[in-house]
Amino acid sequence: MLGVSVTLPFGIDFGGTGIKGAPVDLDAGGFAAERVRITTPRPSTPARIAEVFVELLSHFPDSTGPVGVTVPGVVRHGVVHSAANIDDSWIGTDADAVFTEATGRDVHVVNDADAAGLAEVRYGAARGRRGLVIVTTLGTGIGSALVYDGTLVPNSELGHLELHGQDAEHRAANSARQREDLSWEKWAHRLTKYYRHLETLFSPDLFVVGGGVSKDAAEFLPLLEIDTEIVPAVLRNKAGVVGAALNAAEAAEAARAAGH
Repeated sequence: MLGVSVTLPFGIDFGGTGIKGAPVDLDAGGFAAERVRITTPRPSTPARIAEVFVELLSHFPDSTGPVGVTVPGVVRHGVVHSAANIDDSWIGTDADAVFTEATGRDVHVVNDADAAGLAEVRYGAARGRRGLVIVTTLGTGIGSALVYDGTLVPNSELGHLELHGQDAEHRAANSARQREDLSWEKWAHRLTKYYRHLETLFSPDLFVVGGGVSKDAAEFLPLLEIDTEIVPAVLRNKAGVVGAALNAAEAAEAARAAGH
């Protein structure tokens, strides 16, 4: 695929079933070329995933900018510290270093929900909003991102707050609605308790709800009985790629400013 500016960052969304990537136009907040998707290999060890990243990037020979990668786990300074839904070999892996060496590119990894949160604040449902925005993704679990005045507070993991003696995501994620065949009303009742809990802890200015179920937001968001404004995400399945690229571009710029 030709015609992609070398200066554009590249975003990769690493998920349990597929790995998607595209160069990103940060001015527009969208893909600069059609994305490529490759099925996630089994086992999804860092070494196997690195091979897929090399293959993915080979589809965009003109792209040489920094690469951002989402990881479904806690990420601190490029090192992965949890692996709830990926291979245990990720724990303790310096993913930044592994992927930078494998691809020959400047690679920065970020928690997947954090990437989506960054994208929604910069380009999506929370664009132009000040104060504390909490982005939640309702899927198999509950991912979360805390963004204050445009600055990410990473690894919030608010799906693991305790609710009725369990991880909140066990009762309130979209998977719980499907598993227990809950009506929109009954699920909204659980979500109300979850978001009220977040209100008590953080007093946010805005909630943004992402995940695949956000396309059905009209069915359940109006049923929530909370004080904070709550809106559906806009970028949806683009958020991971866009947010990862944005994070990588900002990390590269910060490194340059620091003289590294």
